[in-house]
Amino acid sequence: MATNTTTPRFLFPGLFRRPVVATFDEPHATSDAGAILLKAVDERLGLTAGLADCIYDSRRSGSVRHEISELFRQRVFALACGYADCNDAARLADDPIYKLLVGRDPVQGDALASQPTLSRFENNVGPVTLYRMSVTLADRVIEQHRRRLRGRARCITIDLDPTVDPTHGAQQGSLFNGFYDSWCYLPLLGFLTFDHEAEQYLCAAVLRPGNASEKRGTIPILRRLIEYLRVAFPKARLRVRLDAGFASPKIFDFLDAEPRLDYVVGMPKNAVLLRRTRSSMAQARRLAKQSGGTEHVYDECTYAAKSWSVPRRIVVKAEVVRFPGRKPKNNPRFVVTNLKQSPRWIYRHVYSDRGDSENRIKELKLGLEIDRTSCTSFLANQFRVLLTATAFVLMQGLRLHAKNTDHARAQVSTLRDHLLKIGARVTASARHVVLHLPMAFPYKDAWQRIALSLGADTG
Repeated sequence: MATNTTTPRFLFPGLFRRPVVATFDEPHATSDAGAILLKAVDERLGLTAGLADCIYDSRRSGSVRHEISELFRQRVFALACGYADCNDAARLADDPIYKLLVGRDPVQGDALASQPTLSRFENNVGPVTLYRMSVTLADRVIEQHRRRLRGRARCITIDLDPTVDPTHGAQQGSLFNGFYDSWCYLPLLGFLTFDHEAEQYLCAAVLRPGNASEKRGTIPILRRLIEYLRVAFPKARLRVRLDAGFASPKIFDFLDAEPRLDYVVGMPKNAVLLRRTRSSMAQARRLAKQSGGTEHVYDECTYAAKSWSVPRRIVVKAEVVRFPGRKPKNNPRFVVTNLKQSPRWIYRHVYSDRGDSENRIKELKLGLEIDRTSCTSFLANQFRVLLTATAFVLMQGLRLHAKNTDHARAQVSTLRDHLLKIGARVTASARHVVLHLPMAFPYKDAWQRIALSLGADTG
């Protein structure tokens, strides 16, 4: 550990009744002591261990100072705690809590990896390893919920959603996308919802070039998730929920061919569908005129595009939007489905909830900076996406254990600021490592309840 032989000392006379002295003499302190909760979540899931095992270590064993598992955990835990760049490694290398998280002695252990070491690590992962890591991520997430629910979920919803990741350099695969009017990547993210739970659990994160269509990579991801879910939850009904960008003959044929699979997929409007909904739109306009507000009429029809192999059921939401001082605006929406329930129930209670995945994507971007894909190599950026996805899965696991506290629905950034960002002093003996947490910590009760939920005791 780096040490400083001088101890700066500052005196502030005249400010208070007694002079205040500030000294830099706390030898083993951390500002992220609460990250020990993430370590407990990780041990339960076996997540970082499983993903690190996917990475082949091609380095000369005699020259290795940092094991692959240590490098992987160092990046994941740093991301979860808000340190998005490898450059942050310089100030975290001697932090006792991070040494503890990767398995080193917090006081006597060697410093953690530097920024150049972590950068080489990120740029040394190949496509086969990335595929194995993606498979392992989905497998560990599904296994976590199989144990939690004892394999008894009635309905599991799969949501896939793309998002834009603007780029600002010469990254491989950074291409111009006219829809977003930017040079970008288009990651595809997958989420699982069990029964009527509010949380959508991240299970897939695939980076794609900026010109990729929304459909690219969809069928392989769906096929893998459906296979794993049917093994883990053999009695559950599976449901796929997608927005209008995924509407294509190949995806519909794939969904129809899968047994015991429900789907609701948005459908772009066209002239034929608009003609078939004229009466519904006219009814919605009459209702909007009478009420003076926005009105909806739900209907259905059967439709088959020329490229479709069979006709399919279309659920229609004929909507007229009214705002004070503005002209009424028609806003028809269409959903392709094989569900048998009423159009109103399908749209309001199944399809409308699809938009909640946008909140998870916002957490990934604003809370964990999954769009920090600044490496030159496309594969290195895909690795960064998987590192961030791993950190997010751990944060969702922490939120799951906070279900009986005020943090049950807290955003990732709130969880981090309230439960992980705790200043503490670290001491170690032959038998124990002790985190000396502040007595006046405002979220102490929630922290203690989560710790007990994760298997801590009061010994």
